[in-house]
Amino acid sequence: MALIPTLTAIFIACSFIGPHNSVMAQLEFGFYSSTCPKAEQIVNSVVQQSVQANSRMAAILLRLHFHDCFVQVPLLFYGCDGSILIEGDKAEKHAFGHQGVQGFDVIETAKAQLESECRGVVSCADIVAMAARDAVALSGGPVYQVQTGRRDGLTSNTSAAVDMPEVTEPIQQLKNKFLQKGLSVKDFVLLNAAHTIGTTACFFMTDRLYNFPGGTSDPTINPVFLPELEATCPKNGDVNVRLAADRESEFKFDDSILRNIRNGFAVIESDAKLYTDAETKNVVDSYMGPLNFLIGPNFGADFAESMVNMGMIDVKTGSQGQIRKVCSAFN
Repeated sequence: MALIPTLTAIFIACSFIGPHNSVMAQLEFGFYSSTCPKAEQIVNSVVQQSVQANSRMAAILLRLHFHDCFVQVPLLFYGCDGSILIEGDKAEKHAFGHQGVQGFDVIETAKAQLESECRGVVSCADIVAMAARDAVALSGGPVYQVQTGRRDGLTSNTSAAVDMPEVTEPIQQLKNKFLQKGLSVKDFVLLNAAHTIGTTACFFMTDRLYNFPGGTSDPTINPVFLPELEATCPKNGDVNVRLAADRESEFKFDDSILRNIRNGFAVIESDAKLYTDAETKNVVDSYMGPLNFLIGPNFGADFAESMVNMGMIDVKTGSQGQIRKVCSAFN
């Protein structure tokens, strides 16, 4: 049975351009409407089939988009250009900061169908952005539009991901990494809230549970929640065991991730830190008011807008880059 979005469709028209864009972004809604009219339909169909076959795939595709866009190289304009899809010993996908990233086969499947429909037209970078959008909708999240017209980058190296955000970094350092990409503190909080779907591994929990500064567990963990985490990720246990990043809501896109952060039930350390900083705490609290559903900001709509913002980081358009024949290799 097809997965159907459960939230009201939200259409976002955002022309955000981050300060690191080397040229004025030339993205637009319906970029392929005349050159490949079925492009979005094809991507949606592939994503839907993939999510039906693997319930974790929605979160995987959402993460893939983030990792494609959010690379950290001073003075070099890497962004949403499909560089993470390239295969090779020194390619970006093999960087430590990209460990565990998956979903490449889904993008390649969509690309093959698009090449059959309209050869040399749709970029891999756009497929990644559209797939993430569809993954959010298929998880019950907001339905939103993304501007397309990205072109694929011509470089891919592990050095591009040497300074990716890490869950153990101080909150100010994490904030700065997003600000450096032209994203706001609000974007930072909302993009972290993508953890509303998906899992993390016990590998990332060990220090938080057993080796936090002072030799104890992270004090931000609710005492009621701590035994649950320890049971799932016991000391010296299997670090590959996975647990939902949003307690009791692994496959459903909703705002429970924010309530968990507020109440000390955040699984991922960097999520918990959002409630230890005045700026980020205010953003989290802004969605938690008793009348929020009537007069407050809308979590789904704002998340969609932040996704659109992220998807425009250092894009390549016009005559830049290329349209790859296959996503895993340069032409």
